[in-house]
Amino acid sequence: MNNYKIKVHYLYHSGFAVETKEHFLIFDYYKDNFQGKERTLENGVISKDLIKNKKNVFVFSSHSHADHFNPIILKWSTYNKNIKYILSSDIKLKRPVQNYYKLSKYENINLGSVYIKAFGSTDIGISFLVKVDDITLFHAGDLNWWHWKEDSLQDQKDAEANFKYEISKLKGEKIDIAFFPVDPRLEEYYLKGGKYFIKEINPSIFFPMHLWDKMSTTDNFKDAMKDYSTKIMTIHKNGETFLIDSSQL
Repeated sequence: MNNYKIKVHYLYHSGFAVETKEHFLIFDYYKDNFQGKERTLENGVISKDLIKNKKNVFVFSSHSHADHFNPIILKWSTYNKNIKYILSSDIKLKRPVQNYYKLSKYENINLGSVYIKAFGSTDIGISFLVKVDDITLFHAGDLNWWHWKEDSLQDQKDAEANFKYEISKLKGEKIDIAFFPVDPRLEEYYLKGGKYFIKEINPSIFFPMHLWDKMSTTDNFKDAMKDYSTKIMTIHKNGETFLIDSSQL
């Protein structure tokens, strides 16, 4: 494997752009405008000028919820004809674009130099395992241990069982970089899903997501996970960029 620098850009909430050696991948982009901010990648926005000059662009949407899918992404194909879209099968397109592929859980597709397998969710849609440029990424979408304390005991038990079942499907996968929910709305239970995922799957690097506006949750999660070997990334602003040496994965 030839070593290179991977760039990860935080695009708010569960949105990320990942620049590998030869590819530009965008996951669950939804917030397209920040008042008073320029439309730049440094501010967490994918602009026309950026997208039109990128090669090997793959755009992923894990499901149709408005905080994971924004139809604006479909306009990008007018600026860059070579974009490929990988969408959950629950996403309905009024006007299909070129080069789009729909996946349901446990389906896979090989798009030349990029291998994609859809795993399940504990809400709607799917999660993504992506193998590209000698690394493996996992974006969880809404796959999480959704332990809401106002739910009935039976609902909580079902949420746990469903989550652990989906995680069991990932056993044996060597994941280099994972993007996974640590939703602060779950209050003291925000770390249950991420902690279990790390314990069972042991990704090399873990990016907390599904943060809404509470990025400080990433610091709390890192502190809670200090006894595990997985490196926890902390996020402090939209558009923040992280450099990762592929040789460290």
